[in-house]
Amino acid sequence: MKSILGIGNALTDILAVLPDDSFLKKYNLPKGSMQHVDMATGDKIWQALKPLGVKYVAGGSAANTITCTSIFGMPSSFIGKIGEDDLGHLFKSDQEQYGVKSLLLKGEHSSGRSMVFVSGANAERTFAVYLGAALELVPEDLKAEYFEGYDYFHIEGYLVQNQALIRKAVEMARAAGCIISIDMASYNVVESNFAFLHDIVDRYVDIVFANETESRAFTGLSDAREALDEIAKHCGIAVVKVGKDGSWVKSGDEVHYIPACEAKPIDATGAGDTYAAGFLYAHSLGMPLQQCGEIGSIIAAKVVEVVGTKIDIPRWRDAKKQIRELIARYSS
Repeated sequence: MKSILGIGNALTDILAVLPDDSFLKKYNLPKGSMQHVDMATGDKIWQALKPLGVKYVAGGSAANTITCTSIFGMPSSFIGKIGEDDLGHLFKSDQEQYGVKSLLLKGEHSSGRSMVFVSGANAERTFAVYLGAALELVPEDLKAEYFEGYDYFHIEGYLVQNQALIRKAVEMARAAGCIISIDMASYNVVESNFAFLHDIVDRYVDIVFANETESRAFTGLSDAREALDEIAKHCGIAVVKVGKDGSWVKSGDEVHYIPACEAKPIDATGAGDTYAAGFLYAHSLGMPLQQCGEIGSIIAAKVVEVVGTKIDIPRWRDAKKQIRELIARYSS
């Protein structure tokens, strides 16, 4: 089984389901965006959330993906930085529980947290993120031996605001012979790091995952299909996710539309992260491009049926059964 290493912000998700958008407006959080906040603002929002009822789940985009690849059976590791506190201990124990080999360095600040607000009929997510210790991960923390022996290296787009860190990471991953993938993460992150992202994708990245708004920010094209074509010019494999309408995948002249799998969504948090995990797992098995997208779709449909990013055992069991059947059909 091929192995995967991820790097990202080690965050604990604090999940709140909102009845409407009034809370978002009160704290000037544009719906569907990801906003960074300082400690004071983060504490203020956190205190206001508590009476609404919250759920604590170890998260972070790349960490979610790596946890899922580990459950699939891929040897999976994660690089991040946490604080010496309860949230940091929660994050570490969660990764250990799912078999992830964690390289969690210790920072000076408290552990990062991502406040996730789920609102609207489509369960749209809005993020207010205090990065804390996660932001202290610097290029000097990385060592070439961290990357040795891994087949894949996965980056979360939220980390590209630390440009020097990402540049050193992709250089080391490329030197180690890794297939490099990136999840664009958020349209405003893409907008604020436009030139850097284009440079990194052109020079190092093999697989790009983006949703509609991220693909639009990266390409300037509003049509997802056209954006897919443009992204595919810059990398080996382009994936554009279109939510409940499924996804598009392209490599060279090969293009596939992947319908979304049937689901009863209540929270879209982690859907893109789990899709990436399913896709990369299938890719590591040498599955054709279409089947990679289908396996990503199967697992993404499971996570939207639960609050948070952790799929329960019955849904995992059902997903693995569907995936085994798909692989068997392909193999026959």
